[in-house]
Amino acid sequence: MLTRPPISEPRPRRGWRWALLGLAMGALLAVALFAPARWLSAALSSWSHGRLVLANPRGTVWNGTAAVVLASGAGGTQAVSLPGLLHWRMRPGWSGISASLDLPCCAERPLELKASPRAGGMQLAWQDSRSRWPATLLTGLGAPWNTLKLEGALDLSTKAFSMQWDGPALRIAGQATLDATDVSSSLSTLRPMGSYRLTLEGGPRPTLLLSTREGSLELNGSGSWSGTSFRFNGEASAAPGREDALSNLLNIIGRRVNARSIITLG
Repeated sequence: MLTRPPISEPRPRRGWRWALLGLAMGALLAVALFAPARWLSAALSSWSHGRLVLANPRGTVWNGTAAVVLASGAGGTQAVSLPGLLHWRMRPGWSGISASLDLPCCAERPLELKASPRAGGMQLAWQDSRSRWPATLLTGLGAPWNTLKLEGALDLSTKAFSMQWDGPALRIAGQATLDATDVSSSLSTLRPMGSYRLTLEGGPRPTLLLSTREGSLELNGSGSWSGTSFRFNGEASAAPGREDALSNLLNIIGRRVNARSIITLG
C-alpha cells in the first residue's frame, strides 16, 4: 500500500516583518523631521524654568519662527518680549547640531552656534559675532533687574567663545565682552548714569572684569568661575557732586559703607 509523504505547511513569509520595520522607521523619521516647533518651545521653557520662552511658535523644530520672551519664571508677571521675531534653522550632523538664529532686531547677521556631544556632557560653541540688545530686556529676569529697570543698549561680542559641560562642571573658553552704553535706572534721576564694560575671559579659571568707561556712577570689580560656582567682588560710588542723585541706587545695589556700595556675589 502506497503512502503519501506528509505535506509540509508553508513557512510564514518574513517579508511582512521587514515591511512593518520599514514603516516604523519611516514614521520615526517623519516625526523627527516634521516635529512641530511647539515641542522645542516646551522643552526650552522647561529647561529654563519658564525664564526663556518661544511664544506663538510656527514651523518645525528644525526650521521655525517665534517671539522671544524673557520672564522671571513660570507665570512671571514681568515678562518682556524682544521686538520682532526669531527665525531659527537647525541642521544635524555627525559631530553635532548646527543652529542659525536670525534676529533682525538685535543682530545684523544670524548668530551661528553648534552643540556637540562630549564624554559625560556637551559643548556649545559660538561663531565670532556682534549683537545689540535692549537693556529693558533684563527686567523680565526678575530680581534685582525688575527693581532697577535699566534702560540703554547692551552690545555683546564673542571671540572663539564656547561652554562645555563635564558632568556638574562648566568649562568656559574664549572671550565675551558686554558693553552697556548710556545706562539709566528708574531709581535715579540721572539720565544716563554711565557706560560700562563686562569682560569674560575663559581658561582654566575664567575671570570676569567690570569697569566704568564713563559716567557719574562708577562701577568696578572682578570675579572668577571655579567650574561649579561663581564669586564676584566689586564696588559702586558716585562721582563728586552726584552723591544725592545716586544715593537711593547705591543703597540697593550693594552694602552701603559711607560713600561706597560694596557688591558681593557668591
